[in-house]
Amino acid sequence: MNNKIIIINGPNINLLGEREQSQYGSTTFKELEENCIKKSNEIGIELKFTQSNIEGELVSLIQNARNEYDGMIINAAGFTHTSVAIRDALDLFKKPIIELHISNIYKREEFRQKSLISDIVTGGIFGLGTEGYILAIISLQKILQK
Repeated sequence: MNNKIIIINGPNINLLGEREQSQYGSTTFKELEENCIKKSNEIGIELKFTQSNIEGELVSLIQNARNEYDGMIINAAGFTHTSVAIRDALDLFKKPIIELHISNIYKREEFRQKSLISDIVTGGIFGLGTEGYILAIISLQKILQK
């Protein structure tokens, strides 16, 4: 079974628990990472959990993941709506990708309602809070088992 996945988080996700709790909840970034690692261990997934505020670093993470990981979960955050470079890197991954957003981008400001990556990912989870990460891990494991 393929069991190595990477979770890539974009800008400002490192400030979870501090920023806009009405949108993102009170779970901290560290707690989120711990929850994801715990769930991954429970279901036999090897997980790398990453975050960067820098677009080029995210592109490099995605490019390098092609040779090391069987699947990817990405919360591109603000870059979801602006980064053709991240989209192009994701398009080269050629393995299952789940797009994830803590808030429902389709219920937010108009500029946030356009995702440049939704049409190239395997699926998406939106608006389910940090619990969406756990659902994404479970979903990706099921996809990889097939």
